[in-house]
Amino acid sequence: MDINEIKQLIKVVEKSEIAEFSIQEGDLKIRISKNSKTQIVSAYPSFPQNQFSQTGSQQNSAQAEPAKVETKIEPVKSENYYEIKSPIVGTFYRAPAPDADSYVQVGDNISEGSVLCIVEAMKLMNEIESDVNGRIVKILVENGTPVEFNQPLFLVEKS
Repeated sequence: MDINEIKQLIKVVEKSEIAEFSIQEGDLKIRISKNSKTQIVSAYPSFPQNQFSQTGSQQNSAQAEPAKVETKIEPVKSENYYEIKSPIVGTFYRAPAPDADSYVQVGDNISEGSVLCIVEAMKLMNEIESDVNGRIVKILVENGTPVEFNQPLFLVEKS
């Protein structure tokens, strides 16, 4: 699932009456929820209008705040799994050239110092090396997509 699909899901949830949505695709788990508060109308006419109960103050804050959408992307983690993260902002490439084979595939065994991918930043190709020994369980980023600093790129089962 790429970032554009996630953005589309967020828009669908915002425009619908759905309060919460979650999906799991392999090791990737996404939960989208609206932080909207429903308006509670009191059925007790004996309350003076200048006093506010706790629900009254919640009603006012619900009217003042627009609905917020919370998005959490949580890979399923285990004690033995390790995320290799991007050390820089740039564009993620799995191979040294468009017509070349990828550096690694899911299931490949890797060792510390082996090149896993390239992150291009300001026309400089930066090789990203493994800092653990293990096996590639999941590649978390699509080829040619932008990545942020500290964004997980690979999920590795440590050996």
